[in-house]
Amino acid sequence: MAENKKKNQAPASKHTKTQAKPKKKKQYTPFLKFICFLVIGASAYLLLEVFKEVYTTINLKKQLAEVQDKYQQVQDENSYLTTEKEKLEDPDYVASYARGTYLLTKDDEQVFYLPESSSN
Repeated sequence: MAENKKKNQAPASKHTKTQAKPKKKKQYTPFLKFICFLVIGASAYLLLEVFKEVYTTINLKKQLAEVQDKYQQVQDENSYLTTEKEKLEDPDYVASYARGTYLLTKDDEQVFYLPESSSN
């Protein structure tokens, strides 16, 4: 009969008859606090370095664009001067240039200035 009583009774669970245990507040050791501080500090330092690199990269790209523009200007000027040099090596061009720019004439040559026609 004693066995029947045990079978009929519901087994006692821990939760039904006992009170809820109060949660313990976690206490962090000084070593764990130091490790957390170290990780946060290292993360902040690395983020700062990343931002510095991004800023430097942006500035270098701006400088590169400026230098490329300047380089293109110098190349254009070099091309123009090379063409002028080749022209100035031609005696006919030099004579024509001197006559047109400095109003030089050949022997027994007269220059007439014609007024510009004004359109009404």
